[in-house]
This record gives sequence, C-alpha cells and structure tokens, in this order.
Amino acid sequence: MSFTAAIVGRPNVGKSTLFNRLVGKRLALVDDRPGVTRDRREGDARLGDLEFTIIDTAGFEEAPAGSLPARMREQTDAAIAMADVVLLLVDARSGLMPLDKTFGEIVRKANKPTILVANKSEGKAGESGRLEAYELGLGTPIPLSAEHGEGLGDLYDALREALPDATEFPVEDEIDENAEGGPIRVAIIGRPNAGKSTLINRLLGEERLLTGPEAGITRDSIAVRLDWNGQAFQVHDTAGIRKRANVQEKLEKLSVADALRAIKFAEVVVLLLDAMHPFEEQDLRLADLVVREGRALVIAMNKWDLIERKGGAGHLREEVDHWLPQVKGVPIVAVSGLSGENLDRLMKGIVDSHEVWNKRIGTSALNRWLTSATSQHPPPAVSGRRIKINYVTQPKARPPSFVLFTTRADAVPEAYRRYLINSLRESFELPGTPIRLMLREKENPFDDKSSR
Repeated sequence: MSFTAAIVGRPNVGKSTLFNRLVGKRLALVDDRPGVTRDRREGDARLGDLEFTIIDTAGFEEAPAGSLPARMREQTDAAIAMADVVLLLVDARSGLMPLDKTFGEIVRKANKPTILVANKSEGKAGESGRLEAYELGLGTPIPLSAEHGEGLGDLYDALREALPDATEFPVEDEIDENAEGGPIRVAIIGRPNAGKSTLINRLLGEERLLTGPEAGITRDSIAVRLDWNGQAFQVHDTAGIRKRANVQEKLEKLSVADALRAIKFAEVVVLLLDAMHPFEEQDLRLADLVVREGRALVIAMNKWDLIERKGGAGHLREEVDHWLPQVKGVPIVAVSGLSGENLDRLMKGIVDSHEVWNKRIGTSALNRWLTSATSQHPPPAVSGRRIKINYVTQPKARPPSFVLFTTRADAVPEAYRRYLINSLRESFELPGTPIRLMLREKENPFDDKSSR
C-alpha cells in the first residue's frame, strides 16, 4: 500500500531539510532562522524500496486564535489528520524543549503511528539530546542527520515496523514537459497581497493554503492538484514578487527565486492583478518576464467585487493591449477569489491559452501567408540592397516558434519583424501567446566557387 507521512516539530529542527532529503530535490525553502515554512507542502518521497507522500509542516508556537501562527497551526493539524504515520522531529543538539513535549502530547492524542526522530545527531554533540528524547515516551529516538543523509537506514526500518503492510510500488514517472494528456501546469504570480492563495483556495473549495490580511504570507511555491470540468491542473501558488530594489532579506530572495522557478516550469502563467491598483510597473515587468520565458499568459483582475462600476470590464481589453502590445489579445478575466466570481471564465482562459501555446501550423499554410504578407508590405531596402525572404517554417511549438530564411538576416529592421509577428498572430489566431521569430540566412551555393 502507499502511505502518507507528516513531518512535525517545533521551529528550526530541520523538518524542511528532511523533506528535501526524502524527495531528492530542494523543493522546500531552508534557512537558519526559525519559522520559514508556513504552508504545508506535499511531495513524492522515496526511501529504499518505499515510495510515499511526505508532508512538510510549519513549526508552530502557542498563539492567540486568528493570528498568523494560529492559522499555521491549523495547517499542521490538518497534515497530522491526513497522515498514516507521523515523524516527530526533535533537535538533538539543543536538547529537549517544552514545545517538544507539547508536540508529543499532540501526536499522542492523534492516535497515529509515530516515529521519534532526533535530527542533527551527527558527531558526539547530539548524543545527550537524543537520550533526553526518551522522556517523550514515544519509543526509541532514531538518530538522524537530514543535512548529511546519515541514519536514513534506521528511518527506513522504523517505517517498515510502524507500517508493516507498506510495500514498494511502481515509481511514477515525472511529468514530461511535452507530454499530451497530462495535467496543465499553471503558476499563479503577482505582487504581494494580490490574493493568489485566496483564489486557489476558492478553486479547490477548501482552505488548503494559508491566507490572511498580512502581505507576504506565502513563501514556498506550493503545488496543488485540481480537477476542473474533467481537465486536470497542477497549480503552483507562489510568493508575491516585489521590485528587485525592495528585496533585501535573504529569505525573501529565496522566496522570489522559488517563484521564478515555478514560472520556468509552468505551461500557463496567470498574472493576478489587484483591481484596486492595476497595471503598476511591477505588474508589467512580471508580464514581460513571462513572455521572455515563453510561457502562455492569462491576466486575471482580482478583487473585482470591490469595484463599484461592475459593468466596466470592457475597458480592460483596451488597457491590456495598450500596456502589453507584445502579447496582443492575451486573455483577461475579471475575477474575485473571495466570492468565486468568474472562476469558470478564468479556467477556460487557461485551457484556451494552453491550446494556442501548443498550436502547430503547416508549412504550406505558412508560406502562403508569407507570400501575402510580403506582397502587402515588402521588406525595406537597407543600404540600397533589397532583402529577399525565401520561405518560413515552424520547427516547434510551446511557444509557437518560426524560422524565416532570408538573404540578409542581420539587416531586417526590428519594425519589420514586429510587423511579421503581428501578421502571424492575426492570420493564424495566436492571441496572447509569445511568438518566437528567428531569421536565418539561406546558404549561398556559389560561396565556395567565388572563394576558389
């Protein structure tokens, strides 16, 4: 059987380090300061011949109801409830703390198989702290060093003992970027407090991600699976991205880097704008970044329920085309993550953008277009010499990429390139998607003869 394991413990005992070690990737942010993890993060872990789901959780402290630490604790409680086995981590170097005993009571009341792990046990410095962990009454503490990968064999034996029915099962292949029929990978990005986590929670129909009035709650890029009208999606919630000049702290730099990584691995990126303050400079920079990365783009205007003139959505089309001419026709949807308004239109926009992003056009149709486009507006003469464009082809999609073979590739003006791109977009219905247009010089068969 497959199973789910939750890693819990007080702040800064190494939960995210162990999570990364088990999944074999640096998915969770790790830093020396406590309290880096806030949301619960799930990953596919492997240990020996076992493959299972692992959940990283926030290390919580006692806090008043409704506060951010209290909401973080709710996420940890949900992870414990989902788990088949709980890995309770303590810090062997610092010894047993009162909060460790609190966690011991929590997992004891949960009535789940619990494995006590004494992390940071490398060397002799952690021996005394590991022995102190016996006071929790949760069995023999397993000495482990998540950072150096020591003690994983003992953890494997403990999992086998705690879940004797657990067996190995076929490893699922990672999603191929060019595979068809798999989930559409979506990254939702935007400035801090634009409502990204609230929107995803509304799509899921549950409070899966941590939300609140505080800006910058999300730190890790959290991936969740979503099924909408029979179509599977893998949606990444990301940290809010501020201007580079305002990002000073190391932790925020790590969060932004994680968000940028989510953009690179996404197929469709939803740029979430705040309807109260739309089209700020940072929004335009993020849109331009998505285009340069070659990802399909959807603009979502969030908090639309706060705008009084609800009938004024028509002007958004003109504004977007004005501010983002490089992706003219990009889908724009006015939504409300709080009330759920227009979520169907948003998901349809994502699917439509994904289809355009994957679109391929036949070579014969492209060359008919080329003949028409160059006859209407011939290439200009540069330095008294005409530029001749011979033919065009599409070597790849995702995004649609075209190669034009011409006599003088370096002499084609940028304005004429833009004309050709806009003509391609209109002629073959490629609204909103980035278009790559590369110019290559056709080989001259007489070059060798002239040199001889």
